[in-house]
Parts: sequence; structure tokens; C-alpha cells
Amino acid sequence: MTSESPGRVVLLTASHRVAPGLLSWPAWRALGAADRVLCPDEDHPQLPYLREAGIAVEPLRPTAEELVAACAGGRTVLVLPSGEGDRALTDGLARLAGSGRVAMPDLELLPGSYDLPGARLLDLVQIMDRIRRSCPWSSRQTHRGLAKYAVEEAYELVEAIEDGDRRELREELGDVLLQVVFHARIAEEDPEEPFSVDDVAGTLVEKLILRHPHVFGDETAETPEEVREHWLRTKAVEKRRESVTDGVPVAQPGLALAAKLGGRARTAGLDVPPPAGDGIGYELLGLAVRAEAAGVDPEAALRAAARTYRDAIRAAEGLPPGA
Repeated sequence: MTSESPGRVVLLTASHRVAPGLLSWPAWRALGAADRVLCPDEDHPQLPYLREAGIAVEPLRPTAEELVAACAGGRTVLVLPSGEGDRALTDGLARLAGSGRVAMPDLELLPGSYDLPGARLLDLVQIMDRIRRSCPWSSRQTHRGLAKYAVEEAYELVEAIEDGDRRELREELGDVLLQVVFHARIAEEDPEEPFSVDDVAGTLVEKLILRHPHVFGDETAETPEEVREHWLRTKAVEKRRESVTDGVPVAQPGLALAAKLGGRARTAGLDVPPPAGDGIGYELLGLAVRAEAAGVDPEAALRAAARTYRDAIRAAEGLPPGA
């Protein structure tokens, strides 16, 4: 290149959600080929790894004019911005380019690393940690005190699903996820049996692999029914349960409890009809078991009927149907 060549600027970005030093091959190649490497942040997490690789990094925060001048003569200057970026520098380069009075170097934005799927969960864990340490309310919460919110958020999620509201569904899924992360953060502080969100995720991964031998093992399953059989069989072995009713939470809503018990008995091949008795409770029990056997969720069916009833009440009041 001639001395009149304006050169080249490379802005190298890296995701803070990827371990420092894990840069792409194009990024390492650009670092090795640059005439100068500048970094305005002396505490940038990539610096120790760059120096270990023999890359000379100058701790400078150039202005746009200084950067353009440094590229004169066909030189390549690579800038490693801070985690927050360098708005003043990029705005200055845009201003110079727009003026038409300066021979601008070629400008390349080079991503050195990319977020993997699920990377924003790392942000969530960090935010939850800070809230737990700094928020007067959150720092005092316990598993027991938060239990009611988990129930509420689960019902709000179900409502969003039944309403078909995609925006609400996305938000409610986040609220349910918050409960998981919040409880896991509290669990880290237990003096006797602490565990973290990584332990929670690790346990879940092991469970999913174990209960899907048709995906991760040598078993075969061609139908949803066969998958369910695999799931129940491996679950029974894991839990070492004596009864098919073990593990059914009796605190859940009555219709759901009755349907769950009926489903467990039916899946196990046990011919146990609902007990007969006087009162509405036994009638509801029989209806719930019948619904489950027919493939109907009695809770969802009753909610749908109740909404129709609600709208009928509102109509009698001269009001439009509810949301």
C-alpha cells in the first residue's frame, strides 16, 4: 500500500458471557496481523490472555482523529472496546466520515465471540445475585415465604397459555423462571446443604437423559404412549417408590389431584374404581377420574366452563365478556 492509503480500523468485540480468551480464529488472526492493538480499559478481561499469546496491547483511549491518524500509511489499528463499548469513539468516526473532509480508513466490526443459546441466563443469575445481596426485601426472603408466589406465577402462566396471548406467555414464563433462580440463590446460603442454580440445572440434565433412553440410549419409542411408559418406569426406579401414588402432591387442587390419582392407577393397570359415597366430593372425584381416562384435563375443562359462566353473569349485568 502507498503512504497515502488511509489504512484500516478493526473494532473487536467479545461477549462477556463467553470465557475470556475463547476468541474466534478470525479474531486471533486480526490481533496478530494488526500494526497496533489499543484497549482503553486496563481491566479488560481479555488482556491477560492476549499478553500470554504475545499480543502487545497499548492502554490508550484514542479520539476519532487520533485513530484515523494512527492508520495513515496503510496501517491497521485494532481497538478492543470496553464491555460497555465506546460510543464517543464510534460517534466521532461517524462524524469524520460524514464531513467528507477526511480520507477515512476502512472500518471493520469484528465479533470475536458470540453468545451461545441460553447465554442470557448468565445475566439473570448475576442480576439475581446482586438483588439478593442489595435489595432490602429480596435479601430477607425464604423458601417458605416465596412458596405462594410460585403457585401464583404457575397459574398466571396457565392463564396466558389458555388465552393464547403470546406476549403474556413470554412474560409469565419469565416470572416462573424467576422463581427457580430466586429459590436457587437462597439455597446457596444454606449452612448445611447448600446448592446453586448450576446444581439444579445439572440434576435436571441427568434426569432428562436418564428418562429419555429412546433419545440418549438404546431403547426405542415410536409413540407418545411408549415415551410415557419409559418415563414412568425410570421414574419409579429412581424414586424407589412402593406405590404408584407416591410422589403425587396432595396439596394440589382437588380436581387435578383426583385426575392424577386416576391416571396413575390406570397407567399401572390397576382396576380401582373411584369409591362411592354420599356428597358432592365423591361425585366430583368420579367425574375427574372419568375425564382423565377420556383424555380431558378436568381442571382446564372446569375453568373453561367457569369462564362461560362468568360471561353469562356479566351479560346479566349488562357488561361485555371478560378478558
